[in-house]
Amino acid sequence: MLKRLFLHYIAEEARPMLRLAIPLVLAELGWMTMAIVDTMMVGRQAHSAEAIGAVSLGSILFNSAAIFGTGLMLGLDTLVSHSYGSGDIEDCHRSMVNGLYLSLGITPVLMGVIHLFEPLLRHLNIPEPVLVQAIPYLRTLNWGTLPLLFFFVFRRYLQGMNLAKPVMFALISANLVNLCGNWALIYGHLGFHAMGTVGSGWATCFARTYMMLVLLTYALYYDHRNKTGLRNAARLPNSVRFRKLVRLGLPAATQFGLEVGVFAIATALIARLGAIPLASHQVALNTVSFTYMVPLGISAAAAVRVGQGLGRHDADAASRAGWTAMLLGTGFMACMALAFFVFPGAIVRIYTADRQLIPPATTLLFVAAFFQLFDGMQTVATGALRGAGDTRTPMFCHLFFYWLVGLPLGAYLCFRLGWGAPGLWTGLSVALILIGSTLLYFWRRKEKSFATMPFPASTNLNPIHNPTL
Repeated sequence: MLKRLFLHYIAEEARPMLRLAIPLVLAELGWMTMAIVDTMMVGRQAHSAEAIGAVSLGSILFNSAAIFGTGLMLGLDTLVSHSYGSGDIEDCHRSMVNGLYLSLGITPVLMGVIHLFEPLLRHLNIPEPVLVQAIPYLRTLNWGTLPLLFFFVFRRYLQGMNLAKPVMFALISANLVNLCGNWALIYGHLGFHAMGTVGSGWATCFARTYMMLVLLTYALYYDHRNKTGLRNAARLPNSVRFRKLVRLGLPAATQFGLEVGVFAIATALIARLGAIPLASHQVALNTVSFTYMVPLGISAAAAVRVGQGLGRHDADAASRAGWTAMLLGTGFMACMALAFFVFPGAIVRIYTADRQLIPPATTLLFVAAFFQLFDGMQTVATGALRGAGDTRTPMFCHLFFYWLVGLPLGAYLCFRLGWGAPGLWTGLSVALILIGSTLLYFWRRKEKSFATMPFPASTNLNPIHNPTL
């Protein structure tokens, strides 16, 4: 029975899934590598712990707001993949255009929210050497908000049509832009003045603008070569499609905001413990974020493959895609859990040689080993559900388990019981175990419903047959 299930669900789907997932995984790893390079580059300054702590605070606060905007674009996963699965390329163009308008509309709001984080930082009793670097760094990151949103629109549009390699190229090559920018702007090379930590923020902005331009260029090239009609697509926003994009993207954006937000609060709370706990938290967070990029790329592929299967009314293909992605994502994270158990000290030394940072960061990686499998499970299940048009269930799971269970438990262990940063990580670990288990259950329920799904209802997610949209 198990052999039959493997052949049916895995063997048939593994090749197309991996063909799409591998470039997306490499793209996500490229995305995370930029953050790791930023941490390493600023960490080579004289006061390593303060600089790493400043980058940690600035990055997590920026991401907690920006991730909401990029999350809104996740509705394109459903709309574009369903349209592409049904053979309506013109409809893919319409969704992309409305995604650009949505980005223009929310950018001023997001930049305003990020600006309001500055007084919040000043009231958190954060050590002054960290604060004086974190605020200018945050201001600099804010200027990259619009290019970042445009990049995500082009990315979701291209990968929804199985064009993942340009996304991979953009992110991997952007690492060179970011690395050179860090080297030149932090330490004052190539004729630039040494800007310190804030120079890393400018390097990140330039890299994000570069990524956006690469994908825009490729989208225009692909249209010119294949005559897909992109240049003739409607250029004005459409209210019906706009609302559908928001209706699908808002729960996904809220879910990502809740997830990043809880780590932002955890980072701010750990900052109260001092520069050493904050820097060790940043090292461990960068590490688990790096491993998370692999199931995140697989999750994006799952959303596309499930959506395309439903778009062409193939319930079995949609189900097979979700389970194949689940096996790939959880299998990888199980290996990472083992690595965290066996080699935590060696991993930490990649980031820093500071003997004060190595023991606390090693302890955090030991805690992280317990939630790796479930983190992969919840990430892939979220993508598979998104491909099926369900973005609300992951949102409610993250809201309840992160904010009502994990964060209060972590704060209690950290401050009341005196566990410090490992206490906060333990609370978040419990939350991830619960989220992963719950979303696996809901994916199983959703997958069972495919066989009896009245497929005209699936097109209600995306009225692709109505030319007025």
